[in-house]
Amino acid sequence: MNGDLFGDAHRCFGCGPRHPHGLRLDFRVEGSEVVTDFLPTHEHESVPNVMHGGLVTTLADELGGWVLIALLDKFGFTGSMTTRFLRPVRIGTMLTGRGRVLKDSRRLVKVGVTLAQDGETCFTSELTFVLLDRRGTEKMLAGPIPDAWQRYFRE
Repeated sequence: MNGDLFGDAHRCFGCGPRHPHGLRLDFRVEGSEVVTDFLPTHEHESVPNVMHGGLVTTLADELGGWVLIALLDKFGFTGSMTTRFLRPVRIGTMLTGRGRVLKDSRRLVKVGVTLAQDGETCFTSELTFVLLDRRGTEKMLAGPIPDAWQRYFRE
């Protein structure tokens, strides 16, 4: 699964497969989790050999959003995110992200995300996603919801 789900014009930095500078993440479901793998390169570096913390957080946020899409058939917007950087995310070492639903309600979904390298957890986050209705989403986007997104919004 990736941003192709939303059509060729989808430009998401996290999952858009044709975004020229994006992460181009792919996702898969494993039991009750959504999983992604990503190999950080020197293009993602902050200090030597360490992935930039903002990009680590971006990857976790994107994974959290795909937990809603893949497991709940919903689309939400990040309302809050509490993170812990437990160790540096190294350049050149495969990073595996796992996300799961912690709590699901009509308007909010809590998601837990962990990122690990070489079997060691380096990052954790708890995210709260807001589930907007059609009118609220169009107001936030300042325009109509793209056709490919229609089925994911609450009525």
